[in-house]
This record gives sequence, structure tokens and C-alpha cells, in this order.
Amino acid sequence: MEENLNKNNKVNAEISDNTTKSNSEEIKEPKSEKVINMDINNDNSENNSASKVVKKNEIDTPDKPISKPKKELPVEKKPFQEFINVHLIPALTEELNLRGLEINNINLTNTSRPIAGDKCWVIDCEIKDTCNFWLSFEKDDISSLKSISLSKPNQRPSIIESFLIDEKRITLKLIISRVLQRLNGQKLIGVN
Repeated sequence: MEENLNKNNKVNAEISDNTTKSNSEEIKEPKSEKVINMDINNDNSENNSASKVVKKNEIDTPDKPISKPKKELPVEKKPFQEFINVHLIPALTEELNLRGLEINNINLTNTSRPIAGDKCWVIDCEIKDTCNFWLSFEKDDISSLKSISLSKPNQRPSIIESFLIDEKRITLKLIISRVLQRLNGQKLIGVN
């Protein structure tokens, strides 16, 4: 049994030496190469035995490291107004349109929150012949405190509800799904 162990150790040592040698040989390859071309001119001109020596230096340029494409910021990390105006409002409009609802007006303003009256960022949305809702952000940050108010057309909201208070990670899809959930919960966009 000891003989087998010794033989295995000897084979492993040889493999290791061969690998080390071949790796070091690969590393030692020259990076530049000189090519010399000699043309002998056999003309009957003044310099019969003149020779031309042409040297060409060919230098291997090191391969540029492949730069990884920059990851785009998730839409939720973009500035607040860009997130709301470029991503949230169009996506919310599309979702409501897919459900056969027509939006008369939807916009973001820094105004008084319905019912409470404090100044904050408010998405005011009027859905034709269905309802109005106001999604409010306390600060210009999607993770700030949020509330939502709903009302039937041509009426004022009477309740303000907290919105996404238990969520640690706020995403575009989450905001849209919870707005739709609230509208559906009041039987404003579908049957419960």
C-alpha cells in the first residue's frame, strides 16, 4: 500500500513540474518580433554587392481588457421626477388602458395633499367615468412615506390611506400593482 502511495506522489509531482514548466514557458514568450528581409541587388550598377536590409518591428499590443458594459441604473434608482414622469406614469397609463379604462388626465405636481393639505408630490389621475385618485409622496423620493386617496368622478376624496408602508424595496411594478389593487378593492376598475 505504501508503494502505491509513493508512486501516486511521484506521478503527482511530475505532473505539477510539467504544468509549472509549460506555464512559465508560455509566459516567457517574447512580445515583439523582428523580421529581417535581405534583398541582394544583382544589377550592373555601381554597387553590385550592395545589399538592402529592411527591418520590420512587429510589436504585439497587449489585448485591451474587455470592458463590461455599464449596467444601467434600475429605474427605481433614477431621480424622482424622471422615475415618475418617464417610467411610472406611462407604465400606469398603459396598465389602465389594457383594462379598457381611459385616462383624462394624469400628472405629477408639488401641491397640497388631498384631505391633509400638507405640501408634497402628488400624482393626480382622473380616469374617465370611473374615479380619481391621488398618489402622494412626502418627499421627492419613492421610498418616502406615501398615501393614496380615491374618489368617484366629480367628488372630493374623503379618506386618505397609507400606501406601501411595510415594503422595504419599492419597485415600479409594485407601485402599479398596489394602485390597481386599491382601485379594484373599491370596485372602481373591476369586480371584486
